[in-house]
Amino acid sequence: MLRPLYLDASNADSMMLRSRNFRVKMSSDAPSPLTESHVVLGCGMTTIDFLATVDAYPKPDDKVRTTSFKIQGGGNAANALTCAARLGLKPKLISKVSDDAQGEGILKELEADGVDTSFLVVSKDASSTISYVLVDNQTKTRTCISTLGDPPMMPTDLSQSILLSAFDEARLVYFDGTSTETALFLAQEAARNNIPILVEAESEKEGLDELLGLADYVVCSTRFPQAWTQAPSIPSALVSVLLRLPNIKFVIVTLGEDGCIMLERSITESSDIEERDVDNVIESLYREKDDSLIIPTCISSTVTKLRTEGIGTVCGRLFVGTAEKIPAWELIDTTGAGDAFIGAILYAICANMSPEKMLPFACQVVAAKCRALGARTGLPHHNDPRLAPFIS
Repeated sequence: MLRPLYLDASNADSMMLRSRNFRVKMSSDAPSPLTESHVVLGCGMTTIDFLATVDAYPKPDDKVRTTSFKIQGGGNAANALTCAARLGLKPKLISKVSDDAQGEGILKELEADGVDTSFLVVSKDASSTISYVLVDNQTKTRTCISTLGDPPMMPTDLSQSILLSAFDEARLVYFDGTSTETALFLAQEAARNNIPILVEAESEKEGLDELLGLADYVVCSTRFPQAWTQAPSIPSALVSVLLRLPNIKFVIVTLGEDGCIMLERSITESSDIEERDVDNVIESLYREKDDSLIIPTCISSTVTKLRTEGIGTVCGRLFVGTAEKIPAWELIDTTGAGDAFIGAILYAICANMSPEKMLPFACQVVAAKCRALGARTGLPHHNDPRLAPFIS
């Protein structure tokens, strides 16, 4: 296997392959490889997280003591691919770190979890991205402060031949919405080769619109759909997303403890399909929800022409995925919950799961993650008994 790429930050032309002397012990409970090649390629952020829990978020000029502390790898793409690796996929990551202590730790941890780091750029005499995460034990919320690595990743950090070789055997390509210049180059190549693309839309960024235009699947944060479309509700925003992005097969919005909503485009449309207001359809699905159930579930509509006043109509199916009801004393940290969800969706797409299985499965993976401090500590492996009902 190729080793991480080393780049002299002062001279991009001096890039060369260099072997590392890491001796990394693989996790003993890592899942066995799947029967087929399930390679996924991801591009985006990787960091070191300094995680501290406190009894309550401090007020200005306060001094507080932590109740626990952990140093762990982080970053959207790195977390999602770590989750995918533990579930049984074979992920490759394109990202950038420095040759500092933080970069060394980032690489070791990814390699220990089975993430292929051959395509990571290691920049000399620079700095890796660092995040400080404060977890509030009282509200179960987390506050993140990031110091971005310098210099940032650019397409010129890797030769085109090396970038293109990353597509070997890839069944799916994932972008976390960062490093958009590099991501756009890769997405255009993936589209030319008919490799499906999943884009994470966490917040509006320069270049994200072009990336979304090449996507097959989109997973959004709670606030993104309405901010991006200016639609009056989340369901109407999802209709707008499918109308604005005609290549999209489905769009999912994550809603924290309220689970998620998914809109899947229908490829067949006939004149006898009923037309209904999308907000009314969502309301009817929520009325079907059984609040007595603790485990994640999925409620779905039939194929419907979903109408939004002033926006338009799209033919598709709506799905409501519910989250596990985690007892308060078991809920530890939501850091990386969205990344865990995306890692599970990557697995579900490769495993050809139906939406009815995919959404509860992803919510169950998130629930496992949230029972431990940090984005990765609680990520389950493929053979975790809590996942058995969803992948058997």
